[in-house]
Amino acid sequence: MTILATASSSAYLIIWIVIIVAMMYFMMIRPQKKEQSRKETLMSSLAIGDTVLTTSGFYGTLIDIQDDMVIVEFGSNKNCRIPMQKAAIADVEKPENAVSSDK
Repeated sequence: MTILATASSSAYLIIWIVIIVAMMYFMMIRPQKKEQSRKETLMSSLAIGDTVLTTSGFYGTLIDIQDDMVIVEFGSNKNCRIPMQKAAIADVEKPENAVSSDK
């Protein structure tokens, strides 16, 4: 009888461990991988003339793209050009998307 109870409690323990691992995967690991793939897609779709939002909250226009660096132009006077890493770009707005959203 005690061997059966021990085997039963071990099975419940294994089931709970599997449930906890599955919850961790779906709540932590999977969303992080999805965000990482979205960021990679975003970085590969960068083009000159795109309006970008930096991680510091500034909007600017891309004027040059290199391997891991970009040059972003800020302001309306068009003389503030700052080189920064691609990782500092949080969001990209394509010029054709801006035109269609205004209509």
